Amino acid sequence: MRREEPEEESVNASEDEGGNEVDDRVQENIGRMLVECIQWPVQDLRAGCEWTTDLMDNYTVYFGHILSNSFYPVLQRAIGVGSAFEGWSPREQDVVYRVLIPMTPPRGHSFHLELDSAGQRLVRNFRVLVHLECTCTREQQAENMLCFLHHPEEELRRNQDPSLLDTLCTGSYLDVQKTARWFYQLVRAVWPALPQSHNWHLVLLPSTRSCQFKVTNGRESFRTEMVFGVQRGDSDIFVSSQSGYAGTPSTLWLETYDVAEMKFFKHIARQAPPGSLHLRCLQLFSHLQLGFGFSTYTMKTIVMQLLNIIPVSQWCRRHFLRRLMDISETLLLSLEVKCLNHFIVGNKSLPEEISLPPDVQTAEPPNLFHRLVLDPIACSQGIGEYLDLQRRLVAILRPDD
Repeated sequence: MRREEPEEESVNASEDEGGNEVDDRVQENIGRMLVECIQWPVQDLRAGCEWTTDLMDNYTVYFGHILSNSFYPVLQRAIGVGSAFEGWSPREQDVVYRVLIPMTPPRGHSFHLELDSAGQRLVRNFRVLVHLECTCTREQQAENMLCFLHHPEEELRRNQDPSLLDTLCTGSYLDVQKTARWFYQLVRAVWPALPQSHNWHLVLLPSTRSCQFKVTNGRESFRTEMVFGVQRGDSDIFVSSQSGYAGTPSTLWLETYDVAEMKFFKHIARQAPPGSLHLRCLQLFSHLQLGFGFSTYTMKTIVMQLLNIIPVSQWCRRHFLRRLMDISETLLLSLEVKCLNHFIVGNKSLPEEISLPPDVQTAEPPNLFHRLVLDPIACSQGIGEYLDLQRRLVAILRPDD
């Protein structure tokens, strides 16, 4: 009997394995050269995040002391969100370290979220309805508080601070702009007591829906944005003060997925092997799109979608060129079909540690490219800008051409 065939199969298998090894080495060298030829921003985001977290923790301690017996919202520990806390940034300068400060109702009050039925297509808006709750039982337990519902108004005015309805609300709804002004007052008042104030200078920056400031010490500076919000149940979804469309009423709070997205990137980071370039890919494309009609969030959405289907082990140096092509091709395909679905809303394949309210998990994901469906001219412009972006990408990857 002839036995040459198994030997031939063995030889062919060895040749295939050898070919794969050679191909891997070629791709590794290509990836190494590409990474080295790109001028990456010089950033130490981890140090900036740690500094910001320490500052926010100190603020939280003093907020707790100041507000412990008040009828203002109870401020919880700040949560780092946004690109810097996810490990990337589209800009080398003016990195913004954004934190979300969850608020819970003070004693004698409760928050109730009402969905605004007239909201924008891509953003769900809520109102935070503030109710007064009976505290007569607590009063009997010597909590030294008069019940807002069952004590005479004159007695309340003489002997107790006003309720939240009389300070930060418009009508019965929590007001974003009033809350932002209150935050500015708190940040300014507490700053001299913080250890950071000994060596750093605080500069408050204007904003109507958040509290923004910069701290400098002559050599370096950090810019921080404090947004505040109310958690939806025990999920990772909040309604927050972040800016929405122009003219957003001050009683509207936008549903935000920042915490869920931050937790997704943390999940990927725990699984990623040393040298993973998934954040480099995102940073490169988010920087490339500056000046075009694509938003940073568009690039982030595409990368999150790819990270959810491509194993994180395949984002290393030898896969770098392929992943860049995947991002570019996904952008082009999304433009051609005029559809780029939101990553969080309606996503049933998120990591288990990310918690969504049932209505968010089962909802139809918003189309981030919905405007292209309505405006053919915008679609043509998008394709043209994609081609310009491609030329910019090629110029970066082939600097000598």
